[in-house]
Parts: sequence; C-alpha cells; structure tokens
Amino acid sequence: MSTTDEEKTAGLMDRMRGGLAKTREQFASGLGNLLLGEKALNETALEELETSLLLADVGIPATTAIIEELTLRASRRELADTKTLYRVLSEVLIQRLAQCGSTFNIEPRQPDALPKIIFFVGVNGVGKTTTIGKLAKRLQDQGLKVMLAAGDTFRAAAVEQLQSWGERNNIPVIAQRQGSDSASVAYDAVASAQAKGMDVLLVDTAGRLQAKVQLMDELSKIRRVIKRLDQDAPHEVILVLDGGVGQNAISQLTAFNEAIPVTGLVITKLDGTAKAGVIFALAATALGGDSKPVPIHFIGVGEAEEDLRVFAPDEFVHALLALDSGT
Repeated sequence: MSTTDEEKTAGLMDRMRGGLAKTREQFASGLGNLLLGEKALNETALEELETSLLLADVGIPATTAIIEELTLRASRRELADTKTLYRVLSEVLIQRLAQCGSTFNIEPRQPDALPKIIFFVGVNGVGKTTTIGKLAKRLQDQGLKVMLAAGDTFRAAAVEQLQSWGERNNIPVIAQRQGSDSASVAYDAVASAQAKGMDVLLVDTAGRLQAKVQLMDELSKIRRVIKRLDQDAPHEVILVLDGGVGQNAISQLTAFNEAIPVTGLVITKLDGTAKAGVIFALAATALGGDSKPVPIHFIGVGEAEEDLRVFAPDEFVHALLALDSGT
C-alpha cells in the first residue's frame, strides 16, 4: 500500500472513530475508567461493563451473552486484570458481529441477464433517500450503470432529493408527480432499466410507518407488480435504520420483514447518537426461524459521501473502543 493509500485509510478510520465518539464516551463512562491502571478484575468491573453495554443500547439478550462469555473466561483465569478484560471484550464483540459482515456486491450485468433490482425500505427520517444517493455514487464509481426510482411519491421532498442526487452525478431517475402510485413508478423504472441495459436499479419506497397497514400493503404491491417483469426481483431488500432509535430498530426490522423479507441493513446517523451499541442487538436478532442475523451492509458515521462505510466488524469495534489509539 502506498503512502497516499495509507494516509487515506488512516483518515477514513479517524472519521469513523470520530463518528462513533458519543457511543465510545458512553462506554468509557460506564466502564469507570477501566484502562486506568492494572486493576484486579472483580465482580464490580463486570457489573460496570454490563451497565455500560445496556446504556449503549446493546440490549439485554446480547449484553447477557457478552457478560456470560467474559464471566466464563474469568473463571478460567484468562482475565488477569481490567486491561486484559478490555482486550478480550474487543474479541468477544467482534465475534458477536462476525455473522453480520457485509456481503453486498454488485457485479456488472452479463449480456443475457436482467438488472439487479434493489428495494430500500424504512420509516421517514432515517436517511433512506440520502443513503440511496450515496450508494448510487459508490456503485457508479465502480463502473456500474445505475438508475434510481423515486418511489416515495407521498413525500415531495424525497422525489426532489433523489432527482438532485441524480443530476449531481449524471444518474437517471425515474419519477412521477407527487401522489402517484408507487408501484407504477417501480414498474416503469424496472422496464426502463431493462430496456437501457442498466446494471442496477435502486428503488426508493415510502416510509409512513404511522400508517403501518397501508405502508406494508403498498410494499407488497410493489413487489408483486415488478415480478411481472422479473420473477426474481427484488434481488435485495435493504432496510435503512436510524442508529439513534435504539431498541426500536428491532421493532422496525420485524415489522418490515413481515411485509417483505429484508435481506440487508444500513444503519445511519451513528455519529449523532450514544446508542451505536444497537448494532450488537441487531446481530442477536434472527428472523423467521433463521439462526443467522440480517447482514449489515453499510453504516453511516457522517454527512459526507465517504461516511457511508462498508460494515466490517473488526473495524467497527476498533473504532468504537479506539483500540489503536491507546484510549
């Protein structure tokens, strides 16, 4: 890796560490300055750690599992002091997230293949449309032909926002007037993406969870309609969650998955919350009897395009605990 590449990587890690500062401070406060001195490990240290995890919205099931693992290691005399506890904690946290690592990868379309159709779902205000715009630019930079569908037709700002992203990056956007049928927009977009040989179509959808039944019915309708053009679509359904809502993220995941099976997650706004621990709660949540959690494809730790980061468990934990900075 060249010096320039190393500096870029270091800069991105600094941005990520900064984006997780509020949650890291929550950890530090609850841990009672565990890193100050080679303190002997006792029940109080584990109790402080348990409180810290709960305050960061790691959730009761995940917190219980983490503390049980650390308690087991302590009984084996693997944890000599609180500094060792902190190091082993990082290993346990990475293990908890291991099954959530990103598997998101879009390949250029083969000549005889149809475009990849990706739905984005989520309640209003989570940053769904912005996430779509950022991801579209990322995919475009990878050399893919990208199209957007402005399916959140009940919120004029969403259509305009997506069109703005399209204009900024010269990415085509299929849209209709406000109040149009979302399924009609999606159908037109799929037909257009197929006709124009696009590699991928990103479809924005409505997010009015306060009208839960209507919203979920609408998502199911969009899915049915586009299957007339591609029986395998959508190929991905990505749920965008605001990291600041804490345990409500689990409820949102469950609700959306009932309407349309969720295949991946994006967790946004982690830079504005002390509750980034909800990622561990999501990692402990399996749906529909599946033993594996829903993959986390990306996390958002800032407003810039580069702050939409591919989720990597080890990188996330290192930034959360600032392991390489000695804090």
